[in-house]
Amino acid sequence: MRLLLVEDDEALAGVVRRGLAEEGYAVDHAADLVDARHALAEQTYDLAIVDLGLPDGDGLALCREVRESGRTVPVMVLTARDGLSDKVAGLDAGADDYLTKPFDFPELTARIRALLRRPARVHAPVLEVDDVRLDPASRRVWRGAVAVPLTPREFALLEYLMRHAGTVVSRSELYDHVWSADYDGLSNVVDVHIANIRRKLAVTGADDPLVTVRGVGYRIGDPA
Repeated sequence: MRLLLVEDDEALAGVVRRGLAEEGYAVDHAADLVDARHALAEQTYDLAIVDLGLPDGDGLALCREVRESGRTVPVMVLTARDGLSDKVAGLDAGADDYLTKPFDFPELTARIRALLRRPARVHAPVLEVDDVRLDPASRRVWRGAVAVPLTPREFALLEYLMRHAGTVVSRSELYDHVWSADYDGLSNVVDVHIANIRRKLAVTGADDPLVTVRGVGYRIGDPA
């Protein structure tokens, strides 16, 4: 899943991005309202985390713009403003949650999971392709009746493929969805993770559910 972090404190943004990356999220960073508006116009996000005190304005304005535009992306305010009136203003502006700084990282990730579980999300709660089942809420995967433990990155890749079942998904699309824009690791990182997923899904001895389309990418399920 891809998140947008709107935060002008570069040090804090770096810590949050690294922590969320370890949880399997791809995180884009915007340091001000201009960059945030551009990111929202160019990309579809599963959740936005917004600071209020930004260099070029108030994050409340961004919350209002998101709601007035009809976007349903969940918005979490993450700010040092801890007054009751501030919290009321944030929620009234369209935020779905409000967390004050300083914060404990486990609480941040728990709140993110809670927002992503909300029924308003358009995706079915459990994805099924043949004998592979994936539950985004509990972040669990099964092959038949056998539980398959996946790392956060592996889970994110499989989830994206299953949401596009029957369609060939390119390596670049998988990369863009699961890894942050500034990732500079292995160039074959998608292939490495797909190989790991295949190995783990082979636990029952059944056929490999992932299909490689040479020179393009991967598919799960019969062609659409």
